[in-house]
Amino acid sequence: MVTDVALAIRIAGAAGEILLTLQKSGLFEDKALGKAGDSLANAFIIAALKAQRPGDAILSEEEQDNAERCQVQRVWVVDPLDGTREYSEKRTDWAVHIALAIDGKPAVGAVALPGLGITLSSDTPPPLAPEANPPRMLVSRTRPAAEAMAVAEALGAELVPMGSAGAKAMAVVRGEADIYLHTGGQYEWDNCAPAAVALAAGLHVSRIDGAPLVYNCADPYLPDLLICHSERAAQILELIANTAPGRSA
Repeated sequence: MVTDVALAIRIAGAAGEILLTLQKSGLFEDKALGKAGDSLANAFIIAALKAQRPGDAILSEEEQDNAERCQVQRVWVVDPLDGTREYSEKRTDWAVHIALAIDGKPAVGAVALPGLGITLSSDTPPPLAPEANPPRMLVSRTRPAAEAMAVAEALGAELVPMGSAGAKAMAVVRGEADIYLHTGGQYEWDNCAPAAVALAAGLHVSRIDGAPLVYNCADPYLPDLLICHSERAAQILELIANTAPGRSA
C-alpha cells in the first residue's frame, strides 16, 4: 500500500494538473473559473481519499462538515484550491493542500504549487536557506494584517506581497521569504498541510501566542499562525504580544 505521504503527494500533484488543464481550457473565466476549479479539484480529492483510505475521516473546505470526524484519530485536512482569486487571475501563487492530522497534530503534508510545477512535502522538504538581512515578511496582496505590518516595521523587514496561504508558507520553506505571520482569520484546511511541511523543514510553526496548531477540532476555525526561522521566533512572538489586538479579513 502506498504510504500516507506518498499518497498526499500524488493526490496534490494530480489535483494540480486537473486545475491547470481547466485553467487552460478557456471554458471558464474570472470567478466562474475559480468556482469550477474548487468543485472539480474537490471531487477528485474526495474520491481518491475514499478509495485509498476508506477508514479515515476527511475535512475539506468544499465539503459539508461532519462532527463525527472528531471521534476519528486520522483525519485528512484538505484545501482543493487555496488561493481561488489567484487561480482565477491565472497567477502562480495558488496551491493545493493535502494533509493528514493524527491525534490533532499535522503529521503529513503535501502542498502543490501547480503554477510553478512543484510539490513540497513533509517527506523531503528542501534544506533551509539562511535568513535574509533585513528579513523578508510575507503579507496579503489585498488585505495586509495590521499586526504583521507593525511587526514588520519593528523588525525593519522587507514586505513581500503574495497570494494564497500555501504559497506564502512554501515561500518560507523555499527560502524566498523569512516570516509568514497571519492574523486575519483562517481555517484548518488553510494551514494544516503548510504547517506539516514547514515543521518537517525545521521551521518554527505556532499560533501567534506561541501555542501549537491543533487540528480536527469541532470548530475548524484556526485564525492565526506564525512560520519563521526558530532563532527569530521568540522576538516575533514578543513583538506580537506588544501589538494592539486587531483583525483583518
